[in-house]
Amino acid sequence: MKKSIWKSVWKIAKFIVIPVLFIMIIYRLYSFVDEVSNGVLLDWLDRELAYEYTGFDENGQTMLVHTVDWSTIKYYCLQVILFIVSICTVVFLFILEKRKRSSMQESAAQIAEYMDRFIVNDEPLPADIPSEYGEVFAKISEVKLREQKREAELLAETTRKDDLVTYLAHDLKTPLTSVIGYLTLLKDEPDISKEMRARYTDVAVNKSLRLEELINELFEITRYNIHKIELEKGNVNLSVMLEQILFEFEPLLVDKKLSFVKEINADIEAYVDVDKIERVIDNLIRNAIHYSYEDTDIKVNLGFAKKDTEDKTIRFVIENKGKTIPAEKLERIFEQFYRVDSSRSTTTGGSGLGLAIAKQLVEAHGGSIVAESENETIRFVVELP
Repeated sequence: MKKSIWKSVWKIAKFIVIPVLFIMIIYRLYSFVDEVSNGVLLDWLDRELAYEYTGFDENGQTMLVHTVDWSTIKYYCLQVILFIVSICTVVFLFILEKRKRSSMQESAAQIAEYMDRFIVNDEPLPADIPSEYGEVFAKISEVKLREQKREAELLAETTRKDDLVTYLAHDLKTPLTSVIGYLTLLKDEPDISKEMRARYTDVAVNKSLRLEELINELFEITRYNIHKIELEKGNVNLSVMLEQILFEFEPLLVDKKLSFVKEINADIEAYVDVDKIERVIDNLIRNAIHYSYEDTDIKVNLGFAKKDTEDKTIRFVIENKGKTIPAEKLERIFEQFYRVDSSRSTTTGGSGLGLAIAKQLVEAHGGSIVAESENETIRFVVELP
């Protein structure tokens, strides 16, 4: 209580004491300088701030009048005021700049502390965080979430890739073992019947083809992920090319009693990389065969996205009857190494690269590819400019 009273008294007294002390110091300083200079300062002030003129006294007699030159005094006062204001301004700016730097250092230290807690240690931000930091940390939060999402995606992709290598290593061993086994039987049993020889040979050939397919999938892992896709475009009749590809797939339809229902517009020309678009169509047809119900139709359509317009966007649609793909899996169907059906077999199991590669190749041509699935129907739609 006493301290607060003394503080109040001092706040009032300092406005009186300080000016009085200042005047006393100036006066003593003036007296000291005048004494040291033997009156030179007083003589100078008298010359500068006063002047003499001839006047008349009360009796009309001439007299020498000594008076103050107020115009000169006002001039010097103005100079002194300007000097004091200049000094005060410089001092004020210096203090302001110093406080600003100090505040910035404190802010930087505080931000560094928050960032260390928020980013490094993954601690929540305090509730009393200054409002001016809000926007900064909102941006940092966005970056952090984006990086976390990216890390999660990379981890998931790496896991899928590792699983893929494990699966393919197993799948490579299975057909290879069969090929070696049947060829060994043919070698060790020269008197085997023609029917058995033909059967063993057929199995060995089929297993060799499967082995070739798996080896090609291994090459696909690096072919479309490490190397940049370069297009070698040329004019091609897509209608003829599609008919040829469908004809080559006819033998694969027999086992599942499938059939193609074709609706292909004649003479559709396109300026594309023929090999890569052929790979897209091949992947989509192979996918449709693998995931179709037995004894169903696979619908293939080739035409234009819009009729009777100048828009010549080419539209390729392939549709098959199969197990409906859930929405959450449909969104990921074009991810690398992702397979809708996690179960695998040595005859139909793929690497999960086919659709991802198809998407990359279509987009490299400036086109688009989408997947749709409902009511046990799976549909892929490809559009090319």
